[in-house]
Amino acid sequence: MTTIDLILGTAGHIDHGKTALINALTGVNTDRLPEEKRRGITIDLGFAELCVGDYRMGIVDVPGHERFVRNMLAGATGMDLAMLVVAADDSIKPQTREHLDILRLLNLRAGVIAVTKCDLVDADWIPLVEEEIRELVDGTFLADAPIIRTSAVTGQGIESLRAALVAAAGAVRARSGAAAPGGPFRLAIDRTFTIAGHGTVVTGSVSSGTARVGDELLIEPGELKVRVRGLQNHDRAADEVHRGQRAAINLVGVHHQQIKRGHELATPGHLRPSRLLTVCLQAVPSAPRPLKHRARVRLHVGTAQLLAVVSLLDCDQLTPGDSAMAQLFLSDAAVTTWNQPFVIRSESPVQTIGGGQVLVPSGRKIRRHDPIALAHLAQLTTTDVAARASAALFFAGLDPWRPADLSRTAGVQAVEPIYQQLKEEQVLIEVPISPTRTLKVHRDVLRELCDRIEKMLAAMHQHNPLRSSIELSAVRQAFNYLDGPLLNHALSVMRKEARIRMSERGVTLAGHGPKLSQNERKLLSQLIDTYRTAGLQTPSVKQIQQETTKNQNAVPQLIALAAADGALVEIAPGFYLHADVDQRLRATLTEHLESGNGLTLSEIREVLHTTRKYAVPYCEYLDQHGFTRRAGDLRFLADRHA
Repeated sequence: MTTIDLILGTAGHIDHGKTALINALTGVNTDRLPEEKRRGITIDLGFAELCVGDYRMGIVDVPGHERFVRNMLAGATGMDLAMLVVAADDSIKPQTREHLDILRLLNLRAGVIAVTKCDLVDADWIPLVEEEIRELVDGTFLADAPIIRTSAVTGQGIESLRAALVAAAGAVRARSGAAAPGGPFRLAIDRTFTIAGHGTVVTGSVSSGTARVGDELLIEPGELKVRVRGLQNHDRAADEVHRGQRAAINLVGVHHQQIKRGHELATPGHLRPSRLLTVCLQAVPSAPRPLKHRARVRLHVGTAQLLAVVSLLDCDQLTPGDSAMAQLFLSDAAVTTWNQPFVIRSESPVQTIGGGQVLVPSGRKIRRHDPIALAHLAQLTTTDVAARASAALFFAGLDPWRPADLSRTAGVQAVEPIYQQLKEEQVLIEVPISPTRTLKVHRDVLRELCDRIEKMLAAMHQHNPLRSSIELSAVRQAFNYLDGPLLNHALSVMRKEARIRMSERGVTLAGHGPKLSQNERKLLSQLIDTYRTAGLQTPSVKQIQQETTKNQNAVPQLIALAAADGALVEIAPGFYLHADVDQRLRATLTEHLESGNGLTLSEIREVLHTTRKYAVPYCEYLDQHGFTRRAGDLRFLADRHA
């Protein structure tokens, strides 16, 4: 049977015997730093390997001192199961409780409990300690976990502990299929150093996928391109490392000083750095006070520690033991994936106050109490893969999106069937942007865009109450951050839904239009009559405005309104004709141009009985609108050959 690789993490108070117990299990002393050996405590992460049954466990030994909880959290990333350690001579202590809270927040599902130093206490004392432990873990994933009495000195319970670890590993595999090595490669870096003659080496726990010698990978945040020169798993050279293993990776293309704990090594394109995470946040029951909106916290995610500001989306404060939807605004970029667990600690005094799961690894700011956004966030917490994929597409907004992103944003493994389902259900709308590019958007995102366009048009109508339409150029200017084809698609949708009317002159919002007073309606009629009687020699808008005795300021808008309604025709800026005059002039020109000989500008001026001042712009207008065609000094009817 194939050996299954898993990550086993320790947890427990300082000096409760975690390192000694690992030594008894594996023969490895995980205290590697001189200060650790001198002080007899674990300061940073230690590592060992335990092969039991069908399982090969990479053990991460974490520090128990409260000052090194951040190191403990860095080691806890990628854990599959946990071993909670409680000393028989000390029982439950503050870091026992905090470490248990952290394990719960990291969404662990299986583990064992080891009571250490049993050789140092009377036999009748141990049941009391075990009773305290049962009270502590009641209601947690360790509620039914076996409690194994051990002694690293005498060897008591070591074999029983191995057997219990095998059973817990089996539970992990049965519940989550954690041993599956598929998917993009990802490793959260917990150490980086250099080896003479080899160069940069990083270590960490592989949380997904497989890496092989020669692979091209990226370090994020930072998009540092690297190549795998060599691999080790617990000091053994390897051709590949995969999910559930501890790995040391020798990299080409980067200096070790460019890398720090908190960086991640991954398949190119898999991770996307972001300073904004949308999360499901839970406050631990032991939190000293409610977590308020806009609170500053310390975020621990992967092996990174960052400062963050909490924006609560569906409440004003989070009571201990409760949960809420929230956004975390980070001090620096982080890389996460859907459902990735995290922990938050208070800024001062530093203590664990909550945690949860990432729902949207990167995206836009969400308006508080937004019912549509909150409904989509709720979809991201379900086991329905298609619903999660739909919500992930919604939060992608108008950003470029690939079906492969569903692995990162919704935990989708079989991407293609889900992608096709979204298309068939018309949840996903594809908008051609260019011959080689198609924008994929959620239908609700398109609706939101249409709503924004409607709101903008309403504001423009309000600002220009005498105008019957808004120039399309003004609409494009207001949405200049959008691709033109996307805006056209949204306008087309709105027209089909009868939300707008469109013409050559512009866009009109349904139910909107000029609201004229009695005096304005009277003036509009007079202006139209003025243009009807003026023929081609019309006065300019400015002249008409000066000759008007009342409502002078309304004259330009009323003339534009008449043009929008088709009563007038705009020949050039400030130069209008009555529509009937335009038709009469066209008929006259048609009569003279039907012979196909063409007319010069001077001849057209004589035919129309006008001056050059009016003939030039009118002829250019006819050229632009395809009525005439100019060839040298002659003009012909556009549908006739010269």
